Order: sequence, then structure tokens, then C-alpha cells
Amino acid sequence: MSSLRAQTEAKFANTRKNNPAFAKQVDEILSSAEAFQSGSLAIETGQPAPDFELPNPQGETVSLSGLLSKGPVVVTFYRGSWCPYCNLQLRAMQQRLADIHSVGAELVAISPQLPDQSMTHAEQVALEFPVLSDQDARVAAQYGVAWQVPDLILDHMRNDRKLDLAEINGGNGSVLPIPATFVLNRDGKVAWRFVDVDYRKRAEPDDVLAALQELS
Repeated sequence: MSSLRAQTEAKFANTRKNNPAFAKQVDEILSSAEAFQSGSLAIETGQPAPDFELPNPQGETVSLSGLLSKGPVVVTFYRGSWCPYCNLQLRAMQQRLADIHSVGAELVAISPQLPDQSMTHAEQVALEFPVLSDQDARVAAQYGVAWQVPDLILDHMRNDRKLDLAEINGGNGSVLPIPATFVLNRDGKVAWRFVDVDYRKRAEPDDVLAALQELS
């Protein structure tokens, strides 16, 4: 099976082919977002991760402290179920979930979507890890990965993809998390992280597992 990176690159190559003008503008916007490009605003390795209590699609509250009581935790922020790159990432992580659990770790994914819109029933069945709702990206902001999305990308979502993010998220539709994954040790400190403003790039499951194996 191809790597997650290969899958996401193939996805955007199709966009680049079908809509080269938009692809070029996205390249320029993302390359200019210097504050987020290298994760300079995100919590650093060795820092404690902010605790959270967030609802899942069933309305149950899941806390970071509760997950940490079981062992290390992988926290990944994604834009929403409407994002094809996010879906590739979540499926890739699901495929390695048994390996994550084998080293005593838990996985949780967080997006700004309302709990009842974050996943379809079929998606809930397919994913065997918590998917939580972070309205207005408040927790993402605490982790330093909430981003005011440029108008060009918002216009593309609204006009070309017919997405009303204010309705989907039940609040602020212009702030989204940038792709970010944090591996936390049992003490809740960041042991490894992947942060990139480019929504086409995601943490490789193999790299996440390698970080977890170092902890064990």
C-alpha cells in the first residue's frame, strides 16, 4: 500500500491538473504563512499538552486526562470529514490502530465540526478511535494550531465545493486547525509532533509509530 504522503500528493496532483490557477494560488498562500509553516506557534516537544474535555458523535465527553490514564496518547487535529486529505489520513491511522494499541497507546482525532455532523454512521463504524468536536477550534488554539483561513480557500470551499463551514461547525467557519499530530507520553508532555500549515501534508503513520516505540 502506498504511503499517506503518496496518497495526498496524488490527490493534489489531480487538483493541480484540473484547476491549475487555484492550485498555484494555494501554493503561494501556504508558502507565505510563515508563522505556521514550521509550527512556530504550536506547543513544543517537552511541553505539557493542554487538557481537554470534548464530545464525541454520541454526545459522550472524552478527556485527555482520561486517555492518558491508559498510556501515551496520539492527538491529531484535522479540518473535517468534508476534507478528502483528512479522510485519507484518518483511514491510514485506522489501518495502524492495532499497532498503536500494541504499544499501549491511544489515538484521538479532533475537528471543529459539530458532534452530530462530524461523521456519518458508516464512518463511525469504520473508525475505532475517538473522533471529537472542538467547536470554534478552541482546543486547537490552545495547542497553537488554529488558523484563520485565507479568503481564497474559504471562497473555494463555499462556491466550488458548496460547503457552509459556519453551519457545519456550528460557529466560526473561518478558523480551522492546520494538520497537526502530537505524540504525548504518559505524563502528557509532547514527545514528538508534526505541524504544517499545508493541508495537503500529514503525519505518516510509520513516523507516529516510531515515536511511540521510542516511548515504550
